[in-house]
Formats: sequence, C-alpha cells, structure tokens
Amino acid sequence: MRIIQIIDSLDAGGSERMAVQIANELQIAGHESHICVTRREGLLKKTINDKVGYLFIEKKGKLGIKAMTKLKTYIVKNNIDTVHAHSTSFFTATIIKWWIPPVKLIWHDHYGNAEDLDNRKVGVLRKSSRFFDGIISVNQILKDWSIRNLKPEKVIYLRNFVSNSLEQKLLKPLPGSSGKRIVHLANLRPQKDHTLLIKAFQEVTKNTTGWNLLLVGMDFQDDYARNIKSTIEDLKLDEHIHLLGSREDTIAILKACDLGVLSSKSEGLPVAILEYGLAGLPVVTTDVGACKEVVLGYGKVVPSQDINSLSQAIQEFIDNPEEAKSMAHSYQQHVMTTFGAASYIEKLETFYSSL
Repeated sequence: MRIIQIIDSLDAGGSERMAVQIANELQIAGHESHICVTRREGLLKKTINDKVGYLFIEKKGKLGIKAMTKLKTYIVKNNIDTVHAHSTSFFTATIIKWWIPPVKLIWHDHYGNAEDLDNRKVGVLRKSSRFFDGIISVNQILKDWSIRNLKPEKVIYLRNFVSNSLEQKLLKPLPGSSGKRIVHLANLRPQKDHTLLIKAFQEVTKNTTGWNLLLVGMDFQDDYARNIKSTIEDLKLDEHIHLLGSREDTIAILKACDLGVLSSKSEGLPVAILEYGLAGLPVVTTDVGACKEVVLGYGKVVPSQDINSLSQAIQEFIDNPEEAKSMAHSYQQHVMTTFGAASYIEKLETFYSSL
C-alpha cells in the first residue's frame, strides 16, 4: 500500500507521536509510507524514519490553496492510495478526497476531552465525515460518539501503541536525585490538570524528603501556564517542581525517572502512560478515557480531580519501593505485549484493506 499520514504539526503531543510512529512502522512493514505536516514543524521531525517520504506544505488560513495544491501534486506523483488524517487535519484531507475521489480517506480521532463530548464542535466535522471511508477512534467512548454523530461507513476502536525502536541519551542533566524523580509527561493544557498534581505533590512533600517533580511538555505561554507557575511559587515548591518544557530526549528522561504520573481530568488514550510502561516506570493515573483499561491492575488508578487520592497513590509507591518495582516490571511486560507495534500495524493493515 501507498499511504500518507496527515498531521497539522510535529509538536510533541500524543496525536503527533502516533502519526509519526504509524508512518515509521508502516515503512518497516514494507509499505510505501509518507507523512505530510500541514502547518508547523517541530521536535518530532527528528524521529521520522529517513525512508519515510516527508512533505511540509506550510498551510496558511483555512483553505491555503497553494499548500493544498502542493499536497495534491505530491499524492498524484507518488500514486498514494490511502490518506490517513489525524485530529484537526481532517479538513485538509477532505479537500484532497474531493479533488481525488479514488483515494481512501481515514480520519483518526485522538480527541482528548472525551469526558466532555457534549460540548464538542461537530458542524464542519459532520459535513466532512460524508467523505470519510473509515474512522479510527482511540477509545470506545469516541467510537460510540462517531457512530451517533458522524456519517462514516466504518468505525473501529484501535488502541494507541508504542514503538521501542528509538534509543536516546539525555541532552542535559536532570534536576533532582536519581531514585527520587516523579515525571508528568503532558503539554501544558487545562485538561491535563497540572494544578491538581502540584497540590497533590505538596502533600507528598510533607511526608517525604528529596523528591522532585519534573513537568515535561510544551509551554504555550498562556493563562493556564502562568497559573501553573504562580501556583508553584505560592506553595513555595520552586526547588522541587521543575518545568522542563518540550524536549527531544523524552525517552531518556522517562528512563531516568522513578514514577510516572498522569493527572488529567479528560483523555482519549494518552500515549504518555504507554511510554511510562515502556520505560519501566510504576504508574499513577486518573480514571479518565481509556487509562483504566490500559493500566488494569499494573498501576494505581484514582478518581480525577481528587487531590487526596492522587497524593495517597503517589505516597504508597514511594513508601513501598519493592511493590513499585514489581508493578513497574509487570506493567512494562503488559505494555510491550499488548500495545506493541506489530499487533497494531497488523490490525491497521486489515482496516485499510477493508475499505
């Protein structure tokens, strides 16, 4: 097959990571694989396999006719038969489908606010869905929503996966001491509820010493980010909570940490908790999206927006290092077996072929 992934940016977010990983793994599986970035390049560009075809169209505005023409020309020149659009890139892909009807169009729904679907804007998406040959949803809630609200021919629930093919070294030393680092991998967005984690960590510091919390993710320099920073200052946690921003060495950072936490109040299926597992970390996550389904009994799952439950779960792992080590090992094996690339690509190939 000749397949192109379409994604709006290469920032280090979950949908962007999945688009790159799918492109890479399809190439490894023997397909002619391409990826198109519509609006903005980013850190993930360096993780794209050299053998994957790459196109950056620099789309401006809603239509971006010049950019769209560039993409159309690329698809025709490379005889691409399948367009796999991720998240908000569905509109770009719909125009391509309108111009080149024979191509198969798949939309991949990574929507992170799965707990608040009633407020999801659906107008343009519903109209575009008439052109979709298939939809991939990252959890059952999103699949059910697509069936109710859109006009697809086929919808499947396909869980995210992680690839173990990339090795990294730390680009610079990390704050804190080895053996006492907690990591939270998430861009600074309200749904990730960093403030909850900061307050839960404050409770943890009352009972332990020497632990540091590393917040890894893009800082959008907005009101949410400013509130996070002011909360850290107000609670006098500057020496123990560190904003590392978006980093190219995420894999190396995770391997240098000792506990992975996700404090979200809404999710789809976060790639972060899969990456925690691959890195061999014990995991604490809130019960949102598909998190509980992923972690099962291999980690601690707590109610969302509950400071006491979150701090208690973190404290339990800190106080019981042998339990943490054992659960981390079991979770790592679970992630590698259940969420590995080979199984995912096989299911994806079957879906492509069914369209």
